[in-house]
Amino acid sequence: MAFLDPIMRVWHRTFGKDKAYYRAFRKMFGVTPDNIELYKLALVHRSASIRLEDGSMVNNERLEFLGDAVLETVVSDYLFIEYPDYTEGSLTQLRSKIVSRASVNAIAIDLGLENLVISHSGGSFVQKHIYGNALEALFGALYLDKGYNRVNRILINDILRRRIDVDDISHTETDFKSRLIEWCQKSKRQIHFATETAPGSVPSHPEFSSRVMIDGVEMGHGLGSSKKEAEQNAAYLVWHVLDDDKVGDYLLEYMDKMDKQSGRRQG
Repeated sequence: MAFLDPIMRVWHRTFGKDKAYYRAFRKMFGVTPDNIELYKLALVHRSASIRLEDGSMVNNERLEFLGDAVLETVVSDYLFIEYPDYTEGSLTQLRSKIVSRASVNAIAIDLGLENLVISHSGGSFVQKHIYGNALEALFGALYLDKGYNRVNRILINDILRRRIDVDDISHTETDFKSRLIEWCQKSKRQIHFATETAPGSVPSHPEFSSRVMIDGVEMGHGLGSSKKEAEQNAAYLVWHVLDDDKVGDYLLEYMDKMDKQSGRRQG
């Protein structure tokens, strides 16, 4: 009855318990998974880890590690071929912008992953990046399930060419920390980044928390997998608040008022 196997596979993909997953991955990547469990695991955040019969816990972190490497390799190949006049430094900078958490997370949300990821991490800032992490894990699943050539074509045709404007992103400013420091210097204000290891951080998946202090007042905070990323995320949030004329003016007036009150108390 081996001739029934293909029919049963089609039936499971169309009517089985995982039919929603099959539809979602066909819509996102134009592929029908052979090993659907890999793709499902790619959607499981560490906070919702699954306990196996032997007591071990599994989630998407290993697939994320693999997918991150696959993404960086494909992007490197693509940029090397498409931009023959770029220097090594320019290629590295452009690749960093494309594979950044903010960029990958935006693509993940555009693909609809926020409706598929399984997480119990609440509404923290870290959670805003779990969709990008899950997308990288899906790239890992695609690589294991379909091979490098297939995931290469998907990343180039469906992600890089359809969802990323490489020419535009090459001119996008990403160093918000430097921009914020420069603004404070011109405004004669003191700025300090209070950065430390975030609660719940583990060596295999480090997380850092950074608070932006301007004139001793906490203006915002950010999280990241490195101190540098946490500070950039914090600076990004604060910069966009200050860059809003109404909100920024209000905060600056409030800070000036607090400075005057503090001066009167000290006097």
